[in-house]
Amino acid sequence: MALCVLSVAGMGQAQVIGEEAELDRLRVKAEDAMGNDDAESAAMSMGRAALMAGQLAKRQSDSGLQHTFKTAEHLYRSQEHGYRAIALFRRAGGELPASAGVCGSLQLAQLELQHAQEGLNRQVQAPATNAHAARLGTVRQTTDDWTTLLESMHADFRCSR
Repeated sequence: MALCVLSVAGMGQAQVIGEEAELDRLRVKAEDAMGNDDAESAAMSMGRAALMAGQLAKRQSDSGLQHTFKTAEHLYRSQEHGYRAIALFRRAGGELPASAGVCGSLQLAQLELQHAQEGLNRQVQAPATNAHAARLGTVRQTTDDWTTLLESMHADFRCSR
C-alpha cells in the first residue's frame, strides 16, 4: 500500500517537473521565433507559456512559488500581446503611425506588464529552493528587459499612451 502511495506521489512530482520543462521550452521557442523574425509564432508560443504558467500556479502548494508562476503568467501575456502587435504591424504593411489595433495590443501588453511588476514588488517570501530562486530571478530579469523593449515599441510605432 505504501509503495502505491509513493509511486503516485512520485508521478505527480514528475508531472510538475515535466510541465516546468515544457514552460521553459515554450518560452525558448518564442524567443527563437522572434530571432527568426516570426512574431506570429512567437505570440502563439508565449500564449501557450502563459497558459502553462497559470496552470502551474494553480497546482502549487508553496505560496511563494505559486506567486512566481502567476507573475510569470502576466509577463508572458504581456510578451504575447507585444509580439502580436509586431505581427499586426508587419501584416498591415509597416506604415507609421501604427494602426489602432497595433497600439491596442501594445496597451494590453503594458497592462499585463504592470501586473507582472506589481507581482514582483509584492514578492515578500524568500524563495524556498534554489530552483525557485532561479525562476524568480529569470522572471525579474525578463520583466526588466521587456519593460525597456515595450517602451521602445510604443515610441517606434508612434502609439500614444
